[in-house]
Amino acid sequence: MAQFNFGGTEEEVITDEEFSLQQARDVLADEVVAVLGYGVQGPGQALNMRDNGINVIVGQRESSDSWDRAVSDGFVAGKTLFPLLEAAQQATVIQYLLSDAGQKAMWPQIKECLADGNTLYFSHGFSIVYHEQTGVIAPPNVDVVLVAPKGSGRTVRSNFLDGSGINSSFAIHQDYTGKAREKTLALGIAIGSGYLFPTTFANEVYSDLTGERGVLIGCLAGVMEAQYALLRKHGHSPSEAFNETVEELTQSLIRLVAANGMDWMFASCSTTAQRGALDWAPKFRDAVAPVFDKLYERVVSGEETKRVLETNSAPDYREKLEKELTVMRDSEMWQAGAVVRSLRPENRKK
Repeated sequence: MAQFNFGGTEEEVITDEEFSLQQARDVLADEVVAVLGYGVQGPGQALNMRDNGINVIVGQRESSDSWDRAVSDGFVAGKTLFPLLEAAQQATVIQYLLSDAGQKAMWPQIKECLADGNTLYFSHGFSIVYHEQTGVIAPPNVDVVLVAPKGSGRTVRSNFLDGSGINSSFAIHQDYTGKAREKTLALGIAIGSGYLFPTTFANEVYSDLTGERGVLIGCLAGVMEAQYALLRKHGHSPSEAFNETVEELTQSLIRLVAANGMDWMFASCSTTAQRGALDWAPKFRDAVAPVFDKLYERVVSGEETKRVLETNSAPDYREKLEKELTVMRDSEMWQAGAVVRSLRPENRKK
């Protein structure tokens, strides 16, 4: 496999050229892959594997929106779509893609479905790493592996459809058969990964929980809210405040970063923007560093896990979640955002 230099550090990277789709098909030829959970990651991974010729079935709770979605995506009840335990009993590879709270709740039953030599697959290290809280401890006679796409389930599917693939990390927690690595790489390619890089279950969950709460979602949302509120306080219109806070970032600048990196984006903006950004970036970095230190500490200690499991397992979780999301949705900033998005040329043409 190829070795690449990342900022002076050598890392192993496996691309879909080095481990081809045909190799993946050969490795998985005799496997029945059951995707348990058709919520966030399940649809993209299941559909990509089906399109890639893998024998895939879906396990989902009946009479749910996700069950109906699987049907609309072409999975057939009694043939390729089953209740969770029925799917797990048929599988040689169980892709355990329920929510983290759902994995904890279902584990005692799912564990009984694992046969000697089966593969237990995760896309998140949460349940295994925090097993003292989740109770998820795999039996010794199965392979336990991970492929974690670095993107949302929607992106796993959309990148596959446009031919770009998605970056994924992979890890082996338990290699009972001696073939766990090749099965993991095969599954990674089959779900649509453009390249895979090695990690551990612990490193995956530590980086993932930090990233979600940090730059990827939590920090981003908080910083946007702070800047929008500042501009509004000083008399800027909602449209101006939103465009300068969100629209220019998402529709222009972040695309430059994605294309060629932050240095190239800096070089492509005005000299006034360059100077100001270079001067202020260290101030923001130093201001948030203590927050990130505290966040990482809570992730590693399991405090964030405790928070997730307690809140997401509550019977009224979805009602409370909807209330929180409604507050965000109804805020002036995101109401302004809805109007701004409707004014984009591609939306006005619809």
